[in-house]
Amino acid sequence: MKFDPAGLDKWTSPEPFDVTRARLVEYAAATNDPIPAHASGDVASPVFAIVPVFQSLLEPALEVVPTSLFGRVLHGEQDFRFHRPIRPGDSLVSRAKMTGFEGLPKGTRATVYLECRLASGELVNEQYVTFFVRGFDNGSKEGSLGPSHRFDEALRATPPVATVSQHVDDDQTYRYGPAAGDPMPIHLDAEVARAAGLPGIIAHGLCTMAFTSWAVLTSVAPAGSLRRLAVRFAAPVLPGQDLSTSIWAAGPGSYAFETKVGDTLVIKDGLAEL
Repeated sequence: MKFDPAGLDKWTSPEPFDVTRARLVEYAAATNDPIPAHASGDVASPVFAIVPVFQSLLEPALEVVPTSLFGRVLHGEQDFRFHRPIRPGDSLVSRAKMTGFEGLPKGTRATVYLECRLASGELVNEQYVTFFVRGFDNGSKEGSLGPSHRFDEALRATPPVATVSQHVDDDQTYRYGPAAGDPMPIHLDAEVARAAGLPGIIAHGLCTMAFTSWAVLTSVAPAGSLRRLAVRFAAPVLPGQDLSTSIWAAGPGSYAFETKVGDTLVIKDGLAEL
């Protein structure tokens, strides 16, 4: 049982998506986003970018990863590169390909690259999605993985420029799932979540990432200014928990951040570039 390198760099068929104001408003509300332009649907919140590409996300893995391993897949990292905001009325087309994988002692990580364009061809965003297959070491490295966004530990010598506290609502997952088009049952059914070894229903990782995006935008950057937003998911977040995101200046137009629940790191290696 091995990953198949012959499936790398094969594009999926283009997937269309028409953006409506109602869908943008729904997503902002589902992530408690307080930014007026997002809440009104004038422009998409940054992490909404996952919604138009969602149907293309796992399809490339079918060409590479044995289907018997899909139950072990975890979303490890997400890296958005924004070229223009998504706006109501946009007609988008997305496609994806797997670019590489690497076997490690505790599992195998792999990267899917996605691009989202206007129907006219203009590039809207690029995304690197790195997932991890628990407990399966493929024993080799093929192709290329996502770009690095590792936290510089030297930043801890200075205090954060901002710390933002947020609360994950008890019904957050039930609102986020429909808004994002993500029906995964570990976010909606406690029995399914516990059967998967989780303590109960967990928040969608991208919902938590959306919280961090507006933490950055409301504290150190204006809405619409993000060029890159990247995180590594470190631990699950439960409904009803409180988040604390600390943000450090990491150079001109660049901020590093991490998010905790109490003393537990749930988002690490966060990077925002303006």
